[in-house]
Order: sequence, then structure tokens, then C-alpha cells
Amino acid sequence: MASPQNSKSESQILAEIIIARITRIHASISKIDSLRPSRLVNDLFTHLVKLCTLPLSIDVKALPKEVQSMGESLIVLCGRAEILLELDFATFLNKIPQPLNNLILFPYYGNYIKLANLVNRVLKDHGVEQPTKVAFVGSGPMPLTSIILATHHMKSTHFDNFDIDEAANDVARRIVATDAELEKRMKFLTFDIMEVKEKLGEYDCILLAALARMTKEEKVKILGHINRYMKNGGVLLVRSAKGARAFLYPVVEEDDLLDFEVLSIFHPINDVINSVVLVRKAIC
Repeated sequence: MASPQNSKSESQILAEIIIARITRIHASISKIDSLRPSRLVNDLFTHLVKLCTLPLSIDVKALPKEVQSMGESLIVLCGRAEILLELDFATFLNKIPQPLNNLILFPYYGNYIKLANLVNRVLKDHGVEQPTKVAFVGSGPMPLTSIILATHHMKSTHFDNFDIDEAANDVARRIVATDAELEKRMKFLTFDIMEVKEKLGEYDCILLAALARMTKEEKVKILGHINRYMKNGGVLLVRSAKGARAFLYPVVEEDDLLDFEVLSIFHPINDVINSVVLVRKAIC
């Protein structure tokens, strides 16, 4: 039997191998002219996701500065590729009958089902069940979280989806418009969330997408802005990442949430990538 010291050493060696592979993938992705879906782009990101979801303990903050810088660049590239993938697929859906019945064709639909189930369970565990109004900030062209929550879990809730990109809202709006009942409960609003103020006080729950601002500084600014204008006692659900998943999405630390009461932090160990952090604004 290997000693604990040897086991730790083996774990470190494996982590270094994985980080080296991630670094090579970053170099390959950086050379691609367009991150629109293609066989090459899809293969690279599929491989990257598999590496980043391996059961390894990797603390990105403890890695050398050059590796952290690579990770920050990779997050931006992943964000661009994800938006292009969603836009491409949403455009495809709008060309076929009954697009809402074909969401399952989206490559990561199963992950979104699991994520929405997780979000709903975390909210219910803290007394948030069938909220009247929910805001989803950074909804994008394929607002799967909103759609799945609205159709599977929160069947009377009104959703306002905020995105800064009108083109993204337009394709998402057309998908939802094919279901009259869902369209009544789901709006798409084109705003920079930093310009939305008093309206944030209307929502019982606010969901902040992982891609809503990609850098730590921008994310902290959004958190402070939402805290200032959301209703007292309202809850905010933030997506984060842990371990090697932090090469894919920005990390939100507890220190970034000092103005909130932290209710729950959940780090998945399955193929769901995002951690879920639930916080509440204090009741004054």
C-alpha cells in the first residue's frame, strides 16, 4: 500500500500532467481564427471539459502566475465559444417546427437539466418555492436555465431574462414565442445589468449566469450593484467553479459576497461544471 506521502506525490504529478494538457489545448484554441462550432472547435472543447471535470484536487490560485494567466485567457475563450455555440444552435432551432420540443438536441442539454434540478433543490431547501418573479442575468441566446425551470419546476413563475446583446435576445425570444403559455411568463430585456436599478427590487430571486462578466473585477462590481438594488430578503444564486473547473468559468469566493448572507455553497462532482452559491440580502 502506498504511503499517504507517496499518494500525495502521485496526485500532484497527475495534476501537473492534466494542467500541461490544458495548457496545450489553450495554445491550440488560441490559434483558431473563429470559435464558431466546427469539428476542430468541438473536439478541443470536449477534451478540455473532460480534463477539467476529472476528480482531481487542483487549486488554481496556488498555481504559478503564468498558469493562472493562461487560465484567465482560457475562461474568456470558453465564454466566446459557448455564446457562439448557443447562438448557432438557437438559430438552427428557429428554422425547425416546435423548437422547444427539440432542445434535447443541444449537446449539453443533459447538463442543463441536472443544473436546473440542482438550482431548484437548493432554492427549495431555503424556502424559495414557486417565486412570483425571477430575473436571469446574462441569459444569452439559449436561456436553458430559465426555460427548464419555467417548464419543469416553477410553472407559475414570471421570468425576466436580461442580456446586453439584442441579437441573443431576439433568437431566444423567437424560440419561446412558439409556446403561448410560456411566452406570457417569459420576457427578454436588452440591458447592461449595471444600468438596471430600481427594477431589481421587483424580484424574489435573481440568477446570475456564469458568463455574466468574465473577470473577477467585473463580477464583483455586478454583485455589489445587485446587492444595492435587490429587495431586502431577496435571494441571489451565483454560479461559480472549483478545482480544474476554474479553467472554464470564473470563481466567486465567499470574500466576494461579504455584503450577503451566504446560505449554501454546492460543488458538483458529476458532469455538471458550475458550482452553485446561494446568498440572501439582509433584511434591514
